[in-house]
Amino acid sequence: MPPGSQSSAPVASSARAGQSGGAPSNPLLPIPRESPPTSVPPESRASAIEPLPSPLTELHYDSGTLVAPTLPDDERLHALFQKDGRTGVFRAPALHYRDVVLRLRERGLPYEDRAKRFEPAELPLAVPIEPFPHQRAALDAWTRAGGRGLVELPTGAGKTLLAVLAIAWVKRPTLVVVPTLDLMAQWQGVLAKHFATPVGMVGGGVNDRQTLTVTTYDSAAMQMEFTGNRFGLLICDECHHLPAPSYRFIAEGTLAPYRLGLTATLERADGGERVCEELLGPLVHRTGIDELQGQYLAPYEVRRIEVPLTPDEKARYDEARGRYLTFVRKLGVPLASPEGWARFLAQSQRSDEGRAAYRGYREQRRIALTSSGKLDALWKILLEHREDRVIVFTDDNETVYTLARKLLLPALTHHTPLPERKALLAAFASAELPVLLTSRVLNEGVDVPDARVGVVLSGSGSVREHVQRLGRILRKRPGKRALLYEVCSAQTAESGISERRRQHRAYQEPEGPPDASA
Repeated sequence: MPPGSQSSAPVASSARAGQSGGAPSNPLLPIPRESPPTSVPPESRASAIEPLPSPLTELHYDSGTLVAPTLPDDERLHALFQKDGRTGVFRAPALHYRDVVLRLRERGLPYEDRAKRFEPAELPLAVPIEPFPHQRAALDAWTRAGGRGLVELPTGAGKTLLAVLAIAWVKRPTLVVVPTLDLMAQWQGVLAKHFATPVGMVGGGVNDRQTLTVTTYDSAAMQMEFTGNRFGLLICDECHHLPAPSYRFIAEGTLAPYRLGLTATLERADGGERVCEELLGPLVHRTGIDELQGQYLAPYEVRRIEVPLTPDEKARYDEARGRYLTFVRKLGVPLASPEGWARFLAQSQRSDEGRAAYRGYREQRRIALTSSGKLDALWKILLEHREDRVIVFTDDNETVYTLARKLLLPALTHHTPLPERKALLAAFASAELPVLLTSRVLNEGVDVPDARVGVVLSGSGSVREHVQRLGRILRKRPGKRALLYEVCSAQTAESGISERRRQHRAYQEPEGPPDASA
């Protein structure tokens, strides 16, 4: 019986008490069988010494931590807790709730669970789901891992429906955490469609907590210390956000014995994927874009276009980059690591030379990302695909606004008010607006199934960002073949960044013939 099925009433629990309730629907956390009674000859029973009962262990929840006034003599339990010098109690991150309960049950030690405030919930599917093979494989891998772990699936491969299946399997109150308000509304709609129970939202001025609740990372981080004992399943969409210092507490501060992390690309430049595994469980399933294209995702092609700088742009680029690199070499800073970049930023503010180097870095980057040749290339692409829906991605808002002025098209950034954002996406879906100009706001989650062509005009060196952008145009439609253009300035650092990105398997030539419907 999993921790989530324990009664929250203050009744002593033990292996024997747990068995009397019958087998759970998903016995992830089995209760050890009783040992047979020790055989004692009848003539010796009177003199047999009864062992003293183990003291009762009480578990409480307090502001994101698991608290026990006393602990039994067990090395593994003591390794999870620390003695609170102020109060004298034992305290552990709420994250360890599952491990603590499992250990108590394994040892047959009595305990009283006053920590959790959730019970099993009836959550039958209102709409039947027949999962695709990759969704079934992911769900099976996650359940075999005890209902904890990370799943990596491409954008458009049905991560949300996988989560619906996980909720129906766990049958516990569930908190879904997403990065944006757009995604919060999108998830709320999907859950409301598949479950005959109210689906609450917390974030964007709404505070409606229900058995199934969707919230943003920002709201969850602020409220977890008050609500971390109310959910049995934690689902983190776009879970690569979780390692951020401001978000880690979301997973550390909840008791949820079941955890599911969803992402299109787990990889982080700072190695944060290891933190995701610590907080949510191991990577249990991965399916790449190349494995699904043509059958469950639209077949696609990636085209790279290199454009030269003008002589004036090249001269200004070389001067600015030289200023930047001279300072970096003098410092001996390895910029390939996050630590090296942080050191450059710190040192660049301590002298006139450093500040000039930082300005040089920004200037050479701006020239490479916004060269006049890129605008010409974009114009040719838009003319060639005048009958298609096109998304143009840039790295920053300034570039979006510049393009919007020159092309007389609306800009979509994180500053765009929500009503206007919805209107722009609706116009794009209806083909009234054939081109969307955006920075990073469409990188994650927003569903734009009608897009067939993507143009990456500028971006970071992040593999994850570019796989996400590719995923925006891969929603399958009859006869659809997606096309991603990557426009780079030749003989600049941008070309090298592009080469590194393209080592990802999604950028390799897909195996096998293209979809016959294309």
